Amino acid sequence: MSSAGCGVHSAYIVDRGGAVVTPANTLVSVDWTRVLDDVSTAHVVINPDGDCCAQLGKVRTWRHKLVLARDDVTVWEGPIIQAEWSFGKVELWASDILVWLDRRVPHQSIVFDGSDLTDIGAWLIEDAFAPDDPGHTVEILGKSGVQGGRQYTEDIGQSGDHLRDLADTGLDFTAIGSTIVLMPEDWSASVGTLTDVDFPEGLVVAEDGTALATRCIVHGDEDSGIKGVSGGTDAYYGLLEQSVEETSVTTSASAMAAARSKRAAAYPVPVFLSSDEVTLSPEAAVDVAKLVPGWCVDVATQVTCRPLRQRLKIGGVKVSEDGDGESVQVTLAPLSSELEN
Repeated sequence: MSSAGCGVHSAYIVDRGGAVVTPANTLVSVDWTRVLDDVSTAHVVINPDGDCCAQLGKVRTWRHKLVLARDDVTVWEGPIIQAEWSFGKVELWASDILVWLDRRVPHQSIVFDGSDLTDIGAWLIEDAFAPDDPGHTVEILGKSGVQGGRQYTEDIGQSGDHLRDLADTGLDFTAIGSTIVLMPEDWSASVGTLTDVDFPEGLVVAEDGTALATRCIVHGDEDSGIKGVSGGTDAYYGLLEQSVEETSVTTSASAMAAARSKRAAAYPVPVFLSSDEVTLSPEAAVDVAKLVPGWCVDVATQVTCRPLRQRLKIGGVKVSEDGDGESVQVTLAPLSSELEN
């Protein structure tokens, strides 16, 4: 296993049908991300040789995808969204497979009454790709434990937005290559341990009181009268209330489940590493390929006045390599507590 700052990348272009169009010879720089509950991106700059230059001239957006490997292990892939050719240089921008959902709509009308959010999410994905599949799989790591009433209408709204709405009320998702992974918000599998020595820029431990809510209320459409409530006055914090409208919620049971999910994320006060992104030491002994949003790392820091020993969820990963070497940054967030019964 290579350490977090010593990886070497390679890239190649693949046709929609699966054939390799060309390797991307002479990479100048590589940037790729992984994101929880949204679309991740990648960017490469190439100084192509003669043969590679001719093949790269054939690249077409949406037809071809960019595939990135780190130390010969594939770490990212997705359709090319933008390409630029200039003298001695080719730049490619790509997004992961989830971007297709932002260009798809529901292809049939359907009503879910009391289905688990993971089942609803899986339906949205399969329905979106049913007329034309660029090549995908869905992996469900576990049920969300949140029962949802949802209604979708043919040709109304983008499928990606519908999936993100589910992520607001108890479901997490991410892309690993051509696989879309669905998991509960409290998924807590750990992929490693990080300590102070792994963060050369230091850590800032923060408590975000702005996110605290002891009572959460979720309303359906304002004309429906549907409402779900979780929590109340807390013996320690008192009463802090949050009220939101989720127009896709169609039953009282799903409104209650959504309220429980929101309270689980907002109580107790989230304690986390305040940096949006923390850069790992080049010697950090973590497998970068396994740093996947939705999974967790165990973090222990003793150098601040508030020591932290906590399992934190990976919210995002950003990897860059150029002539100066490789940089690996991670975004870490509190792990939602278990939902109320």
